Amino acid sequence: MSLYDEGHTIAGWTGFGIAAVGSAVVGWGVCAVSPPLLVGGLAVVAVSVLVTWALHLSGWGKPPGVRPRGQWGMRIRDTQARAGHTGCVSCRLAGRGRRAGVPAPVTATTAAEPAHLSSVE
Repeated sequence: MSLYDEGHTIAGWTGFGIAAVGSAVVGWGVCAVSPPLLVGGLAVVAVSVLVTWALHLSGWGKPPGVRPRGQWGMRIRDTQARAGHTGCVSCRLAGRGRRAGVPAPVTATTAAEPAHLSSVE
């Protein structure tokens, strides 16, 4: 058993596999000087990003940072993915979770600007 959370997840390995195939097709397109192969390979790489994102949002990825030791296994699903992970760009793009360190929204009564900041010098 590993001593570190290496982040191996279903989402990560699936995305890597699809991206590797897309990169190979792009390389083939470069060697063959074939625009259709280049475009096709880049499309496969774009699909790998979307597949990885969808798997992450469905709980087969991992939140940013180190997970608790009991969740290090690759086949363990993240049950908190539906609410979104704090500090996770992928979750923010999907409209889930909040950014790390972002305070609660400011209300109209607390948004009054201090007098020393109201004038521009």
